[in-house]
Amino acid sequence: MLRITELKLPLDHVDAALPAAIIARLGIKASDMVRFNIFRRGYDSRKKADIQLVYTLDVELASVVESSVFRRLKRDPHILPSPDTSYKFVVPIAAALTPTLCEPTVHSSLRSEPPQAASCATGLSRATGERVNRPVVIGFGPCGIFAALILAQMGLRPIILERGKVVRERTKDTWGLWRRRELNPESNVQFGEGGAGTFSDGKLWSQVKDPKHYGRKVLDEFVKAGAPEEILFVSKPHIGTFRLVKMVEHMRETITNLGGEFRFQSRVVDVQIEKGQIHGLTYVDANDERVEIDTHHVVLAIGHSARDTFKMLHERGVYIEAKPLSLGFRIEHPQSIVDRARFGPNAGNPILGAADYKLVHHASNQRSVYSFCMCPGGTVVAATSEPGRVVTNGMSQYSRNERNANAGIVCGVNPEDFPGYNKNDPKTFLAGIDFQRKWESRGYALGGETYSAPGQLVGDFLNGVASKEFGEVMPSYKPGVHLTDLATSLPDYAIHAIREAIPEFDKQIKGFAMHDAMLTGVETRTSSPIRIKRRDDDLQSMNVRGLFPAGEGAGYAGGIMSAGIDGIRVAEAVALSMLGTSKRVAA
Repeated sequence: MLRITELKLPLDHVDAALPAAIIARLGIKASDMVRFNIFRRGYDSRKKADIQLVYTLDVELASVVESSVFRRLKRDPHILPSPDTSYKFVVPIAAALTPTLCEPTVHSSLRSEPPQAASCATGLSRATGERVNRPVVIGFGPCGIFAALILAQMGLRPIILERGKVVRERTKDTWGLWRRRELNPESNVQFGEGGAGTFSDGKLWSQVKDPKHYGRKVLDEFVKAGAPEEILFVSKPHIGTFRLVKMVEHMRETITNLGGEFRFQSRVVDVQIEKGQIHGLTYVDANDERVEIDTHHVVLAIGHSARDTFKMLHERGVYIEAKPLSLGFRIEHPQSIVDRARFGPNAGNPILGAADYKLVHHASNQRSVYSFCMCPGGTVVAATSEPGRVVTNGMSQYSRNERNANAGIVCGVNPEDFPGYNKNDPKTFLAGIDFQRKWESRGYALGGETYSAPGQLVGDFLNGVASKEFGEVMPSYKPGVHLTDLATSLPDYAIHAIREAIPEFDKQIKGFAMHDAMLTGVETRTSSPIRIKRRDDDLQSMNVRGLFPAGEGAGYAGGIMSAGIDGIRVAEAVALSMLGTSKRVAA
């Protein structure tokens, strides 16, 4: 097959125009084309009155014709052989270990009966003959989902520990905060089956380099789990929260059917490390019993808000370093303003959908301000996981048909900005957590200490005046917004930079600085405040063998797609480690 890139057609073209354009582009007869499929469909909106759809297509031709086309168009950079995007396991399915993998040894220190050791706690590595344990995946967000799925598909029967509840129970608890101001610290937007990505826009694109096409594997598995097939080809696919809930359940069932085991409401509180090797872990279950698992392979897919777990790992000597983060506000405008600014007279076209934006400004105080997690036609949601703190995030449904557009407008922060941080003192490397907590607590206080969020009209924020009443844009944040002056809700340098950035953004999105647009504080969980550093060759912790830091919490991803890709990479590294090799095994 061959791939055609940058094939452009009018926004309102008829179906027959696409095969006709392919035939014309390749200079062939209609009978020469066997079939084609759309690999990607984007759009070029630089000329708003004449928006073009931009296609990437895989085309199958009669073999003789295909060869002649390649010879004739060999200098054309937009016509190349189609790459193989199919996923290939690093080891043959179920071939890495003997098929009789059994439970790791499990102990419960609070039970009256003696520890229960399974008769066969391990399997046998075909490469070395040494006994190896079932892998354990901590966390079942996007990274943990794909780490567990790949391990299960290779026949390695992972055990998955998730501190939160199954996704439907978790959804009820999340609504408890949004509707009744009741926070469950172990079951909320951050913790529970599906991870933080479940309550988001469900964006499925990333800018990470992906030479092995792992992103295609992520999309394929999502479609199998119930996502619309369009996510395979639209340039900026998304799913939305309601669909994500069903998909997560389907993927859990798939992993279970492949031999994986789930233990929900199981919060990891300790790890056993001897001579630089992980030997097991301890978790507290739903009955507050401490349960120990012996294992030599642990995937840390704990998410960016598992602050107690970060602290425990740091205390056990796992190498952790501070990393930059960002903080700011959620901003809301009428979606119609964004649509007109981006699409002009084509605003509202169903193929284009609700418009998004991506904005960056380098402020005069050397700070960068940028839009984060833009949610077209969505809502601002309460995303705290700790009592007495306010955190905001954005969410959309698949339809993206809510009245407001929202996005984080955040300012970059460096570890040197964290009070008490010293780059030469590892004891201070968790300072970013206290920094986040300070501003989340400040947001709680400014909001009236009821989990309402502090808010201010953009015009008042720019003029340094406390807001007294809402204008045209009604905030969507639940449980509610308390109008105030946001000037003390963030560090002075962040306030200064954001005040400078908003009028600059108005030059790109006309109406961005409208007086009645809403700012809701505070956005602090844009990324993990730490990095659990790992080696490049085998993806294991810098100083603990068998410990595989992964995803957003470890500082190696940002968003559903990149987290899923990282989960696949780490699962492969685990499988190779269990097999006693560092190289892909031939089938």
